[in-house]
Amino acid sequence: MRRPFLGGGKRLGGALGYPSDRLYEEVAYIAYHFNWPHDQILGLEHRERRQWVEQIAGINRRLNDNSNGGSGESWP
Repeated sequence: MRRPFLGGGKRLGGALGYPSDRLYEEVAYIAYHFNWPHDQILGLEHRERRQWVEQIAGINRRLNDNSNGGSGESWP
């Protein structure tokens, strides 16, 4: 028999056992770049949240490469 879980039936993000300092970094990073609300970011599954972090990082790398005269692909 399954035990009830905390959250009252709400969809919780996949952060169980994830280091809290890393979670705060991810939430702050996404919120800063996308201006999404805290609850919306925490509601993302861990894998999806990490994908958004990687997408933002990729955009930032391309923009930085282009602004520094690098040979990165143009954006968008």
